[in-house]
Amino acid sequence: MSRLIYLLCFSLIILQSCKGTKAISDASIKKLRTEKIIANHYNKAFNFNTINAKVKVKYDDGKQSFSPTVTLRLEKDKKIWVSAKLLGITLAKAYITPDKVSYYEKINNTFFEGDFKLLSEWLGTDLDFEKIQELLLGQAIFNLRGEKYISSIDNQKYRLSPKKELELFERLFILNPNSFKIFSQQLKQPLQNRNLLINYNSYQKVGNQDFPKEINILASEGIKRTSISIDYRSVDYNAKVSFPFKIPSGYEQVTIE
Repeated sequence: MSRLIYLLCFSLIILQSCKGTKAISDASIKKLRTEKIIANHYNKAFNFNTINAKVKVKYDDGKQSFSPTVTLRLEKDKKIWVSAKLLGITLAKAYITPDKVSYYEKINNTFFEGDFKLLSEWLGTDLDFEKIQELLLGQAIFNLRGEKYISSIDNQKYRLSPKKELELFERLFILNPNSFKIFSQQLKQPLQNRNLLINYNSYQKVGNQDFPKEINILASEGIKRTSISIDYRSVDYNAKVSFPFKIPSGYEQVTIE
């Protein structure tokens, strides 16, 4: 398995409707100002200091697929730690901070330490610590308060798109009308024929707050398609957690041009 596959599973970071949601008509959804929709989205953000979760990940790029069990730990705005196992054997670990990405994998005895360039290039958008954290929590990966958006009601959901789109780049955010959590977010680069779609199939209650249950990610470039599904099996928050990470000696460093 390539080192890219492991890193993708760690950070991440589609095609089903939100489970357990009652059908409602567009007419029954309260029309709100765009600013109010965005404010509600951030007011409903999951409030935590730490997270310790067990996650089932499925990866498929059309050539190979596998499904490791992942332990995911977060310290808000500071650390993301991942340990991936297959058949009870630790395959790889990753440690992500706002400054860098570090990981190692045991199949090829390789490690990487550097910035977010690898993930950014693969997913077709600039990634950083905050975007990865927000993706995992069901929040918009772009700052909706940083520019002007327009809103509408479409297919029983709130729909947000930038009033002035970035050059050569398109963004779309769809929010659930009751929880104001992200239902779907899509990023496109038409000239490069790149598309990133992140769907949140369902949410669960964790400490009386809405937290993602199932996340599906589909990244495509031309005819190449890679899908990653994330299923949170258990989530504990605000518990004391550790982030043990040490690159074993003798491993070969991977460099990204």
